[in-house]
Amino acid sequence: MNPDLARATDAIARLLAELGPGTSPDAVRAAVREACEDLRGSPVGALPELVERLARARLTADA
Repeated sequence: MNPDLARATDAIARLLAELGPGTSPDAVRAAVREACEDLRGSPVGALPELVERLARARLTADA
């Protein structure tokens, strides 16, 4: 697990709780990982919120 994803474990847990038991943990981890990669270079202080928002948007758009 890369450092960005390690810091995003709280976001993963919140998204899993929010999206419910039918949500694949692997899909959530992948969405968060992709969001971390896409947002690389953003201000460090904003990353946790930005990553969670982007991952949520992608996961709910797929639903």
